[in-house]
Formats: sequence, structure tokens, C-alpha cells
Amino acid sequence: MNLRSHLLQRLLGLGPPVTRDLVVRRDLRVPMGDGVELLADRWVARGREDDGLPVALIRTPYGRRGIQGGGSVRLLAERGFQVVVQSARGTFGSGGDFEPFRHERADGLSTLEWVVKQPWCAGSVVLVGASYMGFAQWAVADSLPPEVKAMIPMVTESALTLEFLRPDGFSLETPFEWGVMVAGQERPFAVLRQLAQAPRNRRALAGLPLGGADLAALGHRSDYLQSILAHDTDGDHDDQLDHRHRVTGVSVPVSSIGGWYDIFLPGQLRDFRALQEAGRPARLTVGPWAHLSPHGTPIREAVEFGLAHARGQTPPERAPVRLFVMGAGGGGDGQEQQQERRQGQGSGKGRGKGEWRDFDSWPPVGYAPRRFHLGSGGVLGDGAPGEAAAHDSYRYDPAEPTPAVGGVRMGRGSGRVANGELEARGDVLTYTTAELTEDVEVVGEVGAEIWFRSSLAYADVFVRVCDVDARGRSFNVCDGLVSVTGADELAPVHVSLWPTAYRFRRGHRIRVQVSSGAFPRFARNTGTGEPHATATVLLAADQEVHHGGGCPSAVVLPVREQSSPQRPVL
Repeated sequence: MNLRSHLLQRLLGLGPPVTRDLVVRRDLRVPMGDGVELLADRWVARGREDDGLPVALIRTPYGRRGIQGGGSVRLLAERGFQVVVQSARGTFGSGGDFEPFRHERADGLSTLEWVVKQPWCAGSVVLVGASYMGFAQWAVADSLPPEVKAMIPMVTESALTLEFLRPDGFSLETPFEWGVMVAGQERPFAVLRQLAQAPRNRRALAGLPLGGADLAALGHRSDYLQSILAHDTDGDHDDQLDHRHRVTGVSVPVSSIGGWYDIFLPGQLRDFRALQEAGRPARLTVGPWAHLSPHGTPIREAVEFGLAHARGQTPPERAPVRLFVMGAGGGGDGQEQQQERRQGQGSGKGRGKGEWRDFDSWPPVGYAPRRFHLGSGGVLGDGAPGEAAAHDSYRYDPAEPTPAVGGVRMGRGSGRVANGELEARGDVLTYTTAELTEDVEVVGEVGAEIWFRSSLAYADVFVRVCDVDARGRSFNVCDGLVSVTGADELAPVHVSLWPTAYRFRRGHRIRVQVSSGAFPRFARNTGTGEPHATATVLLAADQEVHHGGGCPSAVVLPVREQSSPQRPVL
């Protein structure tokens, strides 16, 4: 285990621990309000078992050992915490049935009640965890006992699944693959099985009707997978799944950590903005990461922010918002790696040019919306739309859907990738600026207004912003999709793209893609309007993107004003 500790320290660019000699108390039984018992492990430095070290509480459905126990739990216990890691209801020995997301409030409150009563708890608890473990924090955020001193939710948000299940844009891949993963995670050799499962998942998602995908992937029915296919987030509020109303009720400082290519970023930024507007003590860090990117920021923040609050100390001073502005800075991968390590934010893995920048709020002030208009001949213009009305067309066939390439995905193939093959397809339109004569820095919320018409009443509009470098290579920056009803009538379609912080450098070009899908990241639009679970007919559609005249299609980028000061991290 010490070898693993050394390797993780090096991989994540962490400083040395206080100790590597730990004691683990396994299978502690924690009673819930309904009599069910959940299992937990306690990690603590040897010889400090009764010293009342601050508690880092992690509630997880992914197990207490293996990667979890040998990873973040060990790293935190080596750096000043005693760590309690608990298996969620119905997972890895804990009692009851696992119903994703539905028991985290009641079980979380019962667990906190148990922790603060233990003789080894001296009254300081910090909630820590990423993704599902961060959602478990938000589930109890408005009812914390006074012993809780801070929260550190990472790559997560308070309404974890709702962005995926939007009626106007069903993000199919992530909830489906997650459901398949947790269904088999307790089988022997689960990690190897998951690698072998990927082709089966792809075949399952390509089949019709989609309601049979769970049987095709797992060999049996899954209540969870069936529920996501039938879910409508515009329906009745579900207090077990949606904790947005609890965010401003939090009583402790919150440090949120996100990534520009993370699947939960919009909701995480929404939560942070709500905290700021309510005057709650909060700070935000967003780096050039996807959901599963390994980096040391979570451990550093748990120690510098969480441990300081647990001890009644003031964390090192910094701005409320720290963002990695991708594309900025003058160095390549190696220089950026050194810069990240100097600034205490790096992953130990170069991710292209960029620099950390401090701001006072999200979205930051000093960035004004600028419209880049689509025009004839694939031109993207920074100025008034063309006076002559025109349109471009393409054919979208759901039987051969436009594929998902890079971008916001949970696992493989996520993040910033080359888009050349995608842009060569006949079902993808591109619009590109001339070479930039000066840098264009974009930080904030990104949107598009596309004047669109389809030969069918049901269609999707997918918009992506890319950076085209001096060699002509196109790399994705941010994107978004919306499903349209009544698409056979010409009208503006408003698309919310992922937020970003990106500098398009002088000599580069800005490119906008318009298409009608990114499968299997988003469910393909069948063109029939039938429910996703039962649709069996696929109709090809002729799509039109109008621009100029009275149809000023554009992408709207928040561009830094010349007078806006820059605050790089020193």
C-alpha cells in the first residue's frame, strides 16, 4: 500500500504526507432511521486513533476498498484527517436495496448523527467527495449539525441526473453506461468486465426499441435504466432527486471543484452562483478536466480549505473564483505542466496551453456578449449579419447518426480532441472566421441562435464551437444540443452550450459546427416524436440552416473587453 501511496503522490503532483502508517477499522455498522445498517470503514494514522482528528466523511455507492480505499481515502488519511468512508444503502455489504439517489438525504442525516456521537469524533467534520459523493453532500446541505465545518463537492451538482434527462435533449450515454456499471460493480473482476462491456453497451444503444437496451447490455431488466428512459424532468418535483432548493440553506463554507469538460458543469456553476447571490461563503475552481480526469486539486483543496476550517483556522487567501483559461499563456504542454505544479493546481499531465486566472464571481464581469454570425460559403463573421438571406442544408439520417466525438462524456473519448473526421461528414455544417488578428478571450456562458427548418416536425440542433489552429486542426471547445418540436416551421432555435474559459489566439480561427446529433452521447432523434423507449421507426430528414437577412443565425460568445483587468495566479 505504501508503494501505491508513493505512486499516487507522484501522479497527482502532491506534496509528501504527514504519515503513511495507517490503521483501518473495517465494517463499522451504522444504523439508519428505518433500522437498516450501513457499513463504513475508518482510516486513521497509527497512534492517533483517539486524538480526535478532524473527520472527512465520504458516502459512496462504489465500495470502500480497491481504487476507492487505496486512492482518495488513503491520501486524505495520510494528510491529517481521519476518514470515514461508508457504502451507500444496498451496496458492498450495506443493508437495504440500492435505489440510486433516493436515500441519500435520510441516510446521510442518520450517518452524520452517528459520526458526531462517536468517542473518536472531537466535533469537526468535513464532507468530501466527487460526483455521486458530492450529490450526497447536497442532499443534506440545509440540515447540517454544527460539527460539520465545510463541504467540498467536486464534479457534481445538487440535481445530479436532471441535465441528462431533459425532455428537450436526452443525454443517453452517461446515465445508461453508469446504470450498467453499478449493476455489475460487485461481481468478481468488475473492472475487467467493464472494459469488456463497452462494445456490448454500444450495440445495445444502437438497437430498437431503446427500451430493450438494458436487456441487451445486462441480460436482464434494470429498474433504474427503465426509469431514465421514461423520466420527464418537467414532471412533478422529486425531493429525493432534486436538491437545488437546499443549496442556499447551507450553513458552512463550500469549495466547489469542476472541469470545463465535466458532465455536471452547468449545474455546478448554477449552485455556486446561488451561493454567491445568497451571500454564503463559497469558492470555485474549474480546470481543463473531464469527469474522470486524475489531478491533485481535490486532495489539496481538502487539506488547504477543509482541514483549515475543521481546525478553526482561516484557509490561505485566494479569490472566490479560480478558472483555468484554456489556450492562454505562451508555453506548450511541458511548460504548462510546470506552471500547474507551481500554482498547486496541476494534474501532473500536460493538457495544452493555458493559465490559471482569478475572478470575483461567476460569470466574471468584464466579458460582454459578442455575436459571431453564420454566413454564406461557410463564413463566420464578427460583425453585422449579411443582408442577403440564404441557407445551407444537410441530410440527417438517424439510421447512420452523426457520432459523438470528444467533448462532455463520462469516460472514454472525452475532452478536447481533433474534429477533422467529424467535420468532413456530409451531415455537419461548419462556419469559420478569418485568421484572428488579435487574441479573443471567452469566459462565461455560451449560447447560439440558429434559424432552422426541417422536413420533419421533430429534429435536434447540435452546435459546437471549435478552435482551428495555425495548422488547420480543429479542436472542440464547448457544445450543446436541443430537441425541437415544430421543426418543420422556420424559427430561431436557442441552444445553450457548455460554459467555458478559452483564449482563441492570434493566427487561429474560430469555427462553429451545426448538425443534428452526437450519438450516443445524446439519444438520436428518430424524427417521429415517439417516446425514446418505444420508438422503432427511423426517419431521415432534410435540414436547413438559414442566415443573413431576417434570419441572423449566430453563436454568442462572452468576450473580454479591452478594459477588463486580468488577474493571473502568481
